[in-house]
Amino acid sequence: MAVTIYTTPTCGYCKVAKEFFRTQHVPFTEYNVASDQRKAEEMVRKSGQMGVPVIEVNGRIIVGFNRPEIEKALHR
Repeated sequence: MAVTIYTTPTCGYCKVAKEFFRTQHVPFTEYNVASDQRKAEEMVRKSGQMGVPVIEVNGRIIVGFNRPEIEKALHR
């Protein structure tokens, strides 16, 4: 399972998303788009959005912390 989260340090929903994955024991890769311009461009290219979090679960893009969609993507 590949989970990627595009975040910023001040994003409350990013913190909620990361805590959700930790409590579910789902490993993830985090990219801080406030400090990594290339990852910010990658996030916009994938999602069409500039807001965070943008979460990618096995190639599926979820914008924001949408728990039902995340659980569906995780098959839970």
